[in-house]
Amino acid sequence: MKKNIKAIFGGDFRQFAMIFALIIIALFFQWQTGGKVFQSQNLMNLVMTNAYVLVLAMGMVLVIIAGSIDLSVGSVAAVVGIVVAIMTTNHGLNPWLGILLGIAVGLLIGAWQGFWVGIWGIPAFVVTLAGMMLFRGMNQAIGNSMSVPVPQLYTTLGAGYLPDFGPFNFNMWTMILATVAVLALVWNEFKSRRQQAEVEADLPPVWVPITRLVVLGAVIFGIMWIFATGRPGTSFPIPGLIAVVLALVYSFISNRTVIGRSVYAVGGNRAAAELTGVQVKRTNFFIMINMAFLSAIAGILFIGRATSSGPADGNLWEMDAISSVFIGGAAVAGGVGTIMGTMVGALVIAFLNNGLQLMGVGADWTQMIKGLVLLIAVAVDVYSKRQGRRSVIGMFQNARRNQREIRETEKAVAEGKVDDAVAAADRASAPGTETVFTQTPGGTPKQE
Repeated sequence: MKKNIKAIFGGDFRQFAMIFALIIIALFFQWQTGGKVFQSQNLMNLVMTNAYVLVLAMGMVLVIIAGSIDLSVGSVAAVVGIVVAIMTTNHGLNPWLGILLGIAVGLLIGAWQGFWVGIWGIPAFVVTLAGMMLFRGMNQAIGNSMSVPVPQLYTTLGAGYLPDFGPFNFNMWTMILATVAVLALVWNEFKSRRQQAEVEADLPPVWVPITRLVVLGAVIFGIMWIFATGRPGTSFPIPGLIAVVLALVYSFISNRTVIGRSVYAVGGNRAAAELTGVQVKRTNFFIMINMAFLSAIAGILFIGRATSSGPADGNLWEMDAISSVFIGGAAVAGGVGTIMGTMVGALVIAFLNNGLQLMGVGADWTQMIKGLVLLIAVAVDVYSKRQGRRSVIGMFQNARRNQREIRETEKAVAEGKVDDAVAAADRASAPGTETVFTQTPGGTPKQE
């Protein structure tokens, strides 16, 4: 029974440390603010205010997984914002073409920084530190240190809501989105169970996945109902939808593509990655240009939310993005982290900012509390590793992927395609696992 209860949560309660922390933080502020946190308008504001952080964090996690860092993301976003604002407002450029122009500027900046990092081999810290100063000055020079308003299209993208239809007292599109999300969970759950059944005889009872789906489905429908039943004209924010779509796309890229695997390989062991044929220079170039691309999108979302672009845009954005990545479970040394874990980390930062603001806590104490949360999150992970155990957050990030790879290997062994020795080596080298060797009485190392 205990085993089945654990299986409801994925087999190990520790894997969900950050999700539990997020829930506790949200419920704590809900209690302290008299129920204001989960009011519809507050949740909408929370999503719109932090959408650009979510977007930046998706790029930053790939940079950090690869063992690098980017300090220029706020400045890059600011340059893109001022260029788009001036070209569309002052020079009459079509707003849609303005978005393409902003993305092109971001890609050009990414290629510039990727050239120095990927081709010349200059450390990303130095290149992006220079970029932070260079592009901050460029933003102020282009805009003459003045604010420039933006067209209505950007306001819709940065602060708009899903449209409504039908004679209902709730937003239909928001609930359709919730239904699609739950159906996707159901499909993924039973697909995973079917694959597991092909290689395992002892499956958890069917009530285990059903219970898990009921709990997750209830949470999704409950939260989306709050968004759908706000004041007339509101619903799930468009910038939140953009962030969700990007999260799904980048989860696929990081887990299912060659470039995604290359990022993990470079961060885990650069020398070994080179020996196995990974294009390290190309990978480093990719992470920099991708980071600038997402910075451009974040900058466009932000000027839409703010209705203008100004000289102070982007200040300290890199701090929130980096904090989200480390709170979400990425390793400082690289090689560990996921997009979804980073989204959890970004939401922790968002609820901290929002809850402390609702309680009337000043900016000084807010910064100190966020710093302590970041330090504690990383310290717990490091402590767990030093005790000879797997990283608590690392297990959360890699458990599902490791389980899938182990099932595939065991299936291959059962079919006679792979021998047991090769399978054991594959399991030992799975990302996020740690192999411990002990000395047997005879002196032969023994794998545990």
